[in-house]
Amino acid sequence: MLLSEKNKSMATFTLLGFSDYPELQIPIFLVFLAIYSVTVVGNLGMIVMIKINPKLHTPMYFFLSHLSFVDFCYSSVTAPKMLVNLVVKDRSISFLGCVLQFFFFCTFVVTESFVLAVMAYDRFVAICNPLLYTVVMSKKLCAMLVVGSYAWGVACSLVLSCSAFKLCFHGFNIINHFFCELPSLLSLSCSDTYLNQLLLFIFATFNEVSTLLIILTSYIFIVVTILKMSSASGRRKAFSTCASHLTAITIFHGTILFLYCVPNSKNSRHTIKVASVFYTVVIPMLNPLIYSFRNKDVKEAVIKIMGTKVFSL
Repeated sequence: MLLSEKNKSMATFTLLGFSDYPELQIPIFLVFLAIYSVTVVGNLGMIVMIKINPKLHTPMYFFLSHLSFVDFCYSSVTAPKMLVNLVVKDRSISFLGCVLQFFFFCTFVVTESFVLAVMAYDRFVAICNPLLYTVVMSKKLCAMLVVGSYAWGVACSLVLSCSAFKLCFHGFNIINHFFCELPSLLSLSCSDTYLNQLLLFIFATFNEVSTLLIILTSYIFIVVTILKMSSASGRRKAFSTCASHLTAITIFHGTILFLYCVPNSKNSRHTIKVASVFYTVVIPMLNPLIYSFRNKDVKEAVIKIMGTKVFSL
């Protein structure tokens, strides 16, 4: 066995989580359990509702169903382990388990950022080129855009995870977080992490800049087109189709950009932890609620389903 492999197999990792608030463990557990339950029901419910309602079989709702699936997945990567660690004393995790958790989490977060960008392009075509919408946003193109988002998410995660396997660790390692993120592993490694940090910086910057560029460019054209509309009701209708998506991307990218700005110091760990809770646990719960309350078609579909269930009793 190589020395680096031996170090990794002997090294132990402990997720500190919220153990510095022992008196709040149970209340925090109950709150997070409620949030995760709403996340699971909301996102899976959204997927089922879009699947069974023919009126929602459009490109916009096709992308929304995948957004719900990704939200469900990346929340499920972190939330169950976090909930277990709130009620048990042994918060240990193996090196392989740590890397796998990061791999799946990174895959779905990157995928979500590109799905949100794809949804912005979809709104751009729908508002700026309505007559060509069904031609441009064909089933083939929609499938390619979604598959491309997943593929790029897997590719990014695979490169970063493979680079993590080259790290060396000694003995007992405490991760001051509730899930395994690559920066935490890099800070604990006893080997040279320059290449890992460089890869992380390149992928993170490229993903954030490219997706924001697509979103901003799409919405600049959308705003210009809406302002040129002569009808006030037409402008309201056009804006209402974008309101839910704008809310979702503002919360998601706003939280990520905030994390970019937090300085790397011990005093900022609590801030990072709280912000991480927001985009790993809270945002996946908020997205289905945002699209349910702010989207007329979704609200009508929910009312129709609920009405059918009531009359069938």
